Amino acid sequence: MATEALTAPATARGGPPRRRGRGIRGNENVAGWLFVAPVIVILGLFLLLPILMAAWVSLTDWNGQGSPFTAKVPLVGADNYTRLFTEDGLARRDFMTSIRNNIYYVALVVPTQTVLALALALVVNNRMLKGKGFFRTAFYFPSVTSSVAISVVFLFLFANSGAVNALLSIFGIRGPQWFADSRGVLHLLLGTVGVDSPPAALTGGGPFGLSWWDWLSGPSVAMISIISLVVWTTSGTFMLMFLAALQNVPEALDEASILDGASRWQRFRYVTLPMIKPTTFLVLTLGLIGSWQVFDQVYVMSQGEPAKTTLTPAYLSYRTAFRDFDYGSGAAISFVLFLIIIVLTLVQRRVMADRDTDGPRRGWWRRRVPEGS
Repeated sequence: MATEALTAPATARGGPPRRRGRGIRGNENVAGWLFVAPVIVILGLFLLLPILMAAWVSLTDWNGQGSPFTAKVPLVGADNYTRLFTEDGLARRDFMTSIRNNIYYVALVVPTQTVLALALALVVNNRMLKGKGFFRTAFYFPSVTSSVAISVVFLFLFANSGAVNALLSIFGIRGPQWFADSRGVLHLLLGTVGVDSPPAALTGGGPFGLSWWDWLSGPSVAMISIISLVVWTTSGTFMLMFLAALQNVPEALDEASILDGASRWQRFRYVTLPMIKPTTFLVLTLGLIGSWQVFDQVYVMSQGEPAKTTLTPAYLSYRTAFRDFDYGSGAAISFVLFLIIIVLTLVQRRVMADRDTDGPRRGWWRRRVPEGS
């Protein structure tokens, strides 16, 4: 009975009723919302609202004249989307060509820049390296340089009489016409063994309006030059991310693996890589998103040429909307591109998910090191 009396509410014991107020936590919540309200308003006004407006435009046949929110603008529904996938025509062919080009671009840029950035981070993180500040600045400098300016420089480097072809001529190699040859590198390699025309089995109808020969062409030499530019300019930024992660790896863990007899490669594979896995996921995610949004290098260096072999979805969206004045289709392309980025990011997160719920096992390298080594 005494316990029940002590645990009963104050009103049940005859005491004064408890005041139900907001308290200090309620005041903190109100203050927090007041502080973030300006940011929410700005993001909603300049980010969320334009996205919603673009979504509406993608459902219309707006040509850029007047307002897209009047009754005079034809509402076509999902026709702008279905035309990209199901209807035979130039719109679907251009879109699928841009997807093919971007697939090759992503397949080469993302792994290359990730491996290069990690290698540079390992170099500048070496304790025995002298002049670390100089090398860090030198490796990072291309990342802060204007992409337009670097694109113009690369245009001169990859010109028919540019420095790249001059360097290749020293080794007896005749350089290609970088921004005039529309053949893919796989077609060029097949041409060296006498396969200049596509086999009959590959000329048939492939998926989405392109033949298998078109899908298997590989990136053009013009796209290769753009890829080399992007890898050179983005590796410095990702190098800093990897460098920060490497500096957070506990030295005691590395020293323990040395005492257990792990080699340098085993320490890198079984100690360093697992410790920097979150940073690796971040670098791969940012690289994947950025590679699907490539625009400025294509706009400056090639504008989709030669023969649309450097056409990308981002540039195609711009060209369709602001040059062909088909704003509905241009907006639809941008939203399809957004969906592709979201899906690939989720797939990448699923693939790189940490499945070891028990945590790292101590001394796992011992099974891989011979006794007595």
